[in-house]
Amino acid sequence: MLRIERMDCLEFLRSLSAESVDLIATDPAYSGMNEHMSFGHGRIVGRYNQPGNGKWFAEFRDDPDNFRAFLGECRRVLRQNRHIYLMFDSFSLLTLGHLVRDFFDVKNIVIWDKVNLGMGHYFRRRHEQIVFACKGRRKLSRRDLPDVWAIKRLYRAPYPAQKPVALFEAMLAGSVEPGFLVCDPFAGSGSCAVAALRRGCSFVGADISERAVDLARERCLRFMEAGEDLLEGRGATDHRRTTIEKLGAGSESAGA
Repeated sequence: MLRIERMDCLEFLRSLSAESVDLIATDPAYSGMNEHMSFGHGRIVGRYNQPGNGKWFAEFRDDPDNFRAFLGECRRVLRQNRHIYLMFDSFSLLTLGHLVRDFFDVKNIVIWDKVNLGMGHYFRRRHEQIVFACKGRRKLSRRDLPDVWAIKRLYRAPYPAQKPVALFEAMLAGSVEPGFLVCDPFAGSGSCAVAALRRGCSFVGADISERAVDLARERCLRFMEAGEDLLEGRGATDHRRTTIEKLGAGSESAGA
């Protein structure tokens, strides 16, 4: 099953039945860093707080009340004894990350090492954080996965802030089984969806941007029909497999 809707994240989650998904893995379009650090204009979202600016997407209003509503809906739709992965930038981790513990049992913070330097006003950014949490009790199915993932970020990708499929595959590696239903309320270009399909899972997701939804649907349909990833190229499949294998290499002796 593949379903990608054009909807606001909260509207989308409220449309889902209680305890209907097996995994949530998502990268919210946080607004906090852009608003409070006054970066000015942005390549991705244009002039912050101005609707209709012609860029790809609107940012998620991530004040504590709105974020609590989002987390509450995530908990409602997630089945018991299942996992959730929430990506954070450095600002949102400090302002909102602690709220996750009010809804889920936080197990760890995974560091995504993007390998190459990005932009930055106070130190160049090379990493992001992923809060890994559980509803109920569920162990990882693999004991060889580290908590730092060296996965190169994408340069000049067709979709702004596009995340590598390999990053979502790393999230799914120890948390899903074939036939699970994976959910991403901020589907973007569909990287999480492609990762889910590669793992033999179904996918349900949404994005507020019509352009993003059209792109994600086309990308997933092409992958399902021909096994090709329109946004990461023909050689991406073998590269992603190698990346996941490398993440676990040599880690078994360290325990979990």
